[in-house]
Amino acid sequence: MVKEISSDNFEQEVVNSDVPVLIDCWAPWCMPCRIVSPVVEEVSNEYVGKVKFGKLNVDENQEVAVRFGIMSIPTLLILKENKLVDQIIGAVPKQTIKKKLDNIL
Repeated sequence: MVKEISSDNFEQEVVNSDVPVLIDCWAPWCMPCRIVSPVVEEVSNEYVGKVKFGKLNVDENQEVAVRFGIMSIPTLLILKENKLVDQIIGAVPKQTIKKKLDNIL
């Protein structure tokens, strides 16, 4: 399950998470984001209880995007213990996302 992440719930959902968090940074006008979104949803079903998954609309939450230096989307941020440990930029295959997650687990 992929939750909506915003500036309002960022601390609760990401900072205070007891498991690693993958944040799909996207925007409604971004075509590659529409390709990545269902892949992230699929991967989230395979990592239930191990990794928390969220979507962050960068147009509506620019301060978070700036905080992480997001220059292009889609960008997948992987945080562990509230530290950015990896990121994936662009539309990538499911296996690429799973490999990055497996490396931090």
